[in-house]
Amino acid sequence: MTTTLLIFHMLVTVLLIGALTHQTLAIWWPVAAGPRSFFGSFRAVRAGSYTNAVIVLYVTAAIAGALLYPDYRLDVRTFLEATRMKAANGAFEIKEHFAALGLGMLPIYWLYWRKSATEYVGSRRAITLMLAFTVWWNFIVGHLLNNIRGFGI
Repeated sequence: MTTTLLIFHMLVTVLLIGALTHQTLAIWWPVAAGPRSFFGSFRAVRAGSYTNAVIVLYVTAAIAGALLYPDYRLDVRTFLEATRMKAANGAFEIKEHFAALGLGMLPIYWLYWRKSATEYVGSRRAITLMLAFTVWWNFIVGHLLNNIRGFGI
């Protein structure tokens, strides 16, 4: 059950990374007129169309992470503490805090993205970039910790 939940958590997070990365690049680096490259096509999305998907995916990933946390606390964290891997353990502590801050930012994120396209561009850029950083950080730290000591080992 834990392995299935971990895979689900990872897949939802990968979808979230894709949506937030598209949205972040679209708002920070808009496409200029003319022929498009691969990256130009990647950025040429309607950034606002990702808002609801990002919120649903973020909440789903947070719930899956919360369900995985007791197993992590008993299996992985005790291993990290026993082997004195303080940096890895501290990175996960930061991951927890970032995840909680991201949940707190979602209502503001939704509010700024539901306005018209010309309003609050600076605020949209800032909050989208913060969420993208949070999701990327959490994904990388979670992946590295799973590589150090995965579940069921």
